[in-house]
Amino acid sequence: MNNTIQELTKRKSVRVFTGEKISPENKKLILTAATQAPTAGNQQLYTIIDVTDQELKEKLAVTCDHQPFIAEADMVLVFVSDCQKWYEGFQDAGAKPRKPGVGDLMLAVTDTAIAAQNAVVAAESLGIGSCYIGDIMENAEIHKEILHLPQYAFPAVMLVFGYPTKQQLEREKPKRVELSHIVHENAYREITSQERKEMWQDKAGAISYEEWMQRFCDRKYNSDFSKEMSRSVGVYLKDFL
Repeated sequence: MNNTIQELTKRKSVRVFTGEKISPENKKLILTAATQAPTAGNQQLYTIIDVTDQELKEKLAVTCDHQPFIAEADMVLVFVSDCQKWYEGFQDAGAKPRKPGVGDLMLAVTDTAIAAQNAVVAAESLGIGSCYIGDIMENAEIHKEILHLPQYAFPAVMLVFGYPTKQQLEREKPKRVELSHIVHENAYREITSQERKEMWQDKAGAISYEEWMQRFCDRKYNSDFSKEMSRSVGVYLKDFL
């Protein structure tokens, strides 16, 4: 197994940091790696907000589902899917662009997520841990205000970075499901209830599969934060519809 595959395989979310500072050189390497990601038409349909203000970090720790470790991270980046800059750029040049639509947004979100993952892989190679914060999609009205987001910009990804503690390094990575359940050949394959149970059975641990599934549904899918995320994404989508 080469080093790249090994680092991709062992990487896991880090939520506790040593407090060691990320050097300006390593920060620049991570940001540069993000901007070297594959991108649709070489448009780089994203803007990266580097959150250096501690007060803003603390606000985000609250608005992103009350997660204090966000404020403790040495580096916090918000990856914004940005259709605004090209729309305005076309106007600047005297072109007559249509308003950005949902297809443009989805393409920008893809660009944004790829760039974010490049940053994660680069950080991992430098011994720096990271954690995705999906909650940045919540609280649309607040995040639009505190991040000064224009009309055609969507905060798709937030990442926090820092050097992991010994406990975080030694913590077991959650097991992924088998390839046979994930990879479908040539077309989507409908799977049976039994196969779904086989796919997720290991996650149940000591309790029954059915009980684990019920608990997970309540804790994640039916949770208040999940409902708020859907509501907030709907707020952003209104500008693209």
